[in-house]
Amino acid sequence: MPRMDTRTTILAGAARIFETEGFRGVGVDRLLAPSGASTRTLYKHFGSRDGLVLAVLEERQRSFLAWLERETYAADPVGGLFRTLVDWQRERGTHGCMLLRAHAEYAADSEAVVDLVRREKRVFRTIVAKRVAAALGREDARLATEIWLLFEGATAAAAVADTSVVEAAEALARRLVAGAEGTGS
Repeated sequence: MPRMDTRTTILAGAARIFETEGFRGVGVDRLLAPSGASTRTLYKHFGSRDGLVLAVLEERQRSFLAWLERETYAADPVGGLFRTLVDWQRERGTHGCMLLRAHAEYAADSEAVVDLVRREKRVFRTIVAKRVAAALGREDARLATEIWLLFEGATAAAAVADTSVVEAAEALARRLVAGAEGTGS
């Protein structure tokens, strides 16, 4: 396995800690411990602790979207969203959505974090809308919002239950798509 560069090593270690311990209550020394990097190195690569938070969130979203792109979903574009989430959670754990947890912790203190989360969630909602359109052969903004809500809710619920809630959400999403196919509206 190739050796990771310092920036990537810091990102990976900080992501694991943020995932399990949250954002605000974790000090810089704890964030840097897995990489062995110095505070100076943190500032060199990220500018600040908040810069590290932003970089971790951007990398997490990039990584998740790459998982979605890998998945072949032509036969079931909406169900594929949920199957990808189950695979993701089985490999990485059911901790809820890191972006939404960061938003909750930083809502009053970091416009940059809030803006990043909102932007990334808009991107994901667009992906969901495209999947819904692929399933129906037409756009359906309301159904896309409903599927997005199911996905986000299942992501959060799996953190206190298990991936079976994601599978239940997938089944409900399929019923919603089937109902929309039957109505044509």
